[in-house]
Amino acid sequence: MEPLLISKAEARRIILYAAGLAHSAQFGFGIEAVFRVIDHLGFVQLDTNYVVERAHHHVFAARIPDYQPEWLTELTDQSRIFEYFSSDAGYLPMADLRFSLPVKKSFAINGKPLSPAESRLRKEVLDRIEREGPLMVGDFDDDRLEASSGWWDWRPAKVALERLYLEGELMISRTKKFQKVYDLPLNLIPADIDMTVPAPEEFARYVIRRTLGALGIASVKEMAWRARRVKGNVLKKELEQMVAEGEVRTVVVEGLKNNGLYILTEQERQIELSDEAFILSPFDILNVFRHRLKDFFDFDYQIECFVPAPKRKYGYFSLPILAGDRFVARMDAKADRKQKVLIVHNIHFEEAVPDENMLDKITEALKAFVHFNGCRDIVFKRSNRYDYLEMIAKAFQ
Repeated sequence: MEPLLISKAEARRIILYAAGLAHSAQFGFGIEAVFRVIDHLGFVQLDTNYVVERAHHHVFAARIPDYQPEWLTELTDQSRIFEYFSSDAGYLPMADLRFSLPVKKSFAINGKPLSPAESRLRKEVLDRIEREGPLMVGDFDDDRLEASSGWWDWRPAKVALERLYLEGELMISRTKKFQKVYDLPLNLIPADIDMTVPAPEEFARYVIRRTLGALGIASVKEMAWRARRVKGNVLKKELEQMVAEGEVRTVVVEGLKNNGLYILTEQERQIELSDEAFILSPFDILNVFRHRLKDFFDFDYQIECFVPAPKRKYGYFSLPILAGDRFVARMDAKADRKQKVLIVHNIHFEEAVPDENMLDKITEALKAFVHFNGCRDIVFKRSNRYDYLEMIAKAFQ
């Protein structure tokens, strides 16, 4: 089959549709929409940063206008989704659980060998949860022998719990305060869930389909990222076979120097985009691969919370703002939850000149974002375009 030749504009439409951002409520409303997002994307990344509402809630709020954070807990309690760490920590549909098994096996095989003391502690931790039921790390005595030296200097019981979780001996749920609760898989996995370990070829095809379904258009690099915990996978071989079988097509995007891109043959291509604005998390599926933002959207983006303060250009936790098929601004914000004020430290507009309609759409998105963060007011500190900022700020007076 000949490669599919498309324009960069068409590529953007496909990518945004696959991400669920072609228009507001693309997946509908209510708790079922939350499940549909997870089921479609296959993986929604979880993050603990709480400068604004946490990233996983942000992903859903951007797509589901009536989103409520407790719906994630409800879906977990209903055993329709589960949390696991593959490429990153995130939520997956429970029906995909068997495809987490090769990752768990990889963690077990490639983990650091345990000392006799660590093996005993591991068994003690597992025995307690078997006897007593779900437990949190705080339910175990502080068994640290030396004072903590930092955030990631976990005490032995915490290390044991996390290793049991990564290797599949335990699963986790969350409290309302976002604390992990560790439990046995048999208490959380429905009886009708297939637990057959997929063959390497089946696992590779799962990764290919899931990556292309969520990204719309992708390279081997992005597919390999999703499978990176499983060593020696046969992804490239299976991808070639899927192209030969006609399930996947190669794509050439006009104006891109480095192609080597793929698309599902069944991918929807007749797509209309709205002109709505979306304030996105840095960890949104659209933003995870920064090189794609440059290639397809001409948007040079970096989350700067990992950049030393003197070198930050836009702010600690800069949020991309999308309108139509363009990134039109980025906003560094913080939710002051005590005062119920969203503080916008900096809103930086890109070179494209917004018209009045676009500024109205950004304002609507900002109002929704204020509400989503549990705030009542908004305060603007800085911008590179005070004329735009003044128009937006008037709508909040």
